[in-house]
Amino acid sequence: MSNIWTILETPFTVLAPMEGVTDCVFRAVIEKAGRPDLFYTEFTNVSSFASEKGRHDALERLTVKEKDKPIIAQIWGKNPEHFGNLAKELESMGFSGLDLNFGCPDRHVNKAGGGAAMIKTPDLAVECIKQAKENTNLPVSVKTRLGFTYTHEYKDWLSLLLNQNLAALTVHLRTRKEMSKVPAHYELIPEIIKLRNEIAPETKLIINGDIRDKNHVRELHEKYPEVDGFMIGRGVFANPFCFTDKIPTKDELLDLFKFHLDKYDEHAKEVERYPFEPLKHFYKVYINSFDGASDLRVKLMDCKTTTELRDKLSHFVASGGYDRG
Repeated sequence: MSNIWTILETPFTVLAPMEGVTDCVFRAVIEKAGRPDLFYTEFTNVSSFASEKGRHDALERLTVKEKDKPIIAQIWGKNPEHFGNLAKELESMGFSGLDLNFGCPDRHVNKAGGGAAMIKTPDLAVECIKQAKENTNLPVSVKTRLGFTYTHEYKDWLSLLLNQNLAALTVHLRTRKEMSKVPAHYELIPEIIKLRNEIAPETKLIINGDIRDKNHVRELHEKYPEVDGFMIGRGVFANPFCFTDKIPTKDELLDLFKFHLDKYDEHAKEVERYPFEPLKHFYKVYINSFDGASDLRVKLMDCKTTTELRDKLSHFVASGGYDRG
């Protein structure tokens, strides 16, 4: 089996895994707008997959469409045996690799001992990596933060991870405590590169945090050529075409929104439960920075079906975008 991390050309781009966002529907939207070199799934709880009650939700999160490929499955938890059990299944599901989430700052995830909380239990983190690696032929990677509380934690924490012979390591340039409240610590990139080069030069290094778009990736690559890849998260909300050089027009954004609705409807027919409410989080992605955008978003918030959404959009376009009724 070929290793996806050795095939990607530097600098490669990645869409960050985001809870409630990067499911197969939104990945289809970004694929149409202009895809990154690599997709990740939303993160899946390994213990949910191991339980009869939670397995359905876990499998839904691990849905892979042909156009998603290449795609990495991101998993989280704190039970090493469960990491190993899920790792056994992923290769047959169409994934090109699996990534362990040691960076999610969500307090519920951390309270359960997963995500960024793993930074505080390094021996357990190592055991989870070991079990994942021993139970799959897929390349194993990790996504994490600089530390849990203090930035200087990166020296010991990243060194520990780099000593695990990972295929790739993604570093979000903030601590868990910082969440996204401070600028990403780009000033630490040279030190992180140095660590990688000294400990595990074969491990691909991906940087995440405040990366806006393809042009920003070029700027960062020119400044830090030894970074292999760049992961864009919140930048996709500012411009869903961020993996291209396109600056979309209002019409292009509205057309992409309609495509999103089409994909939503398609997927809703395929699964038992696909909630409507999360769609509202995407309105601002497509409807912003043009006359009438704010008013239109307010109207859309009252909609309860995709048919109602399409009707509101059509009325807005037909009225020239200035309808206030």
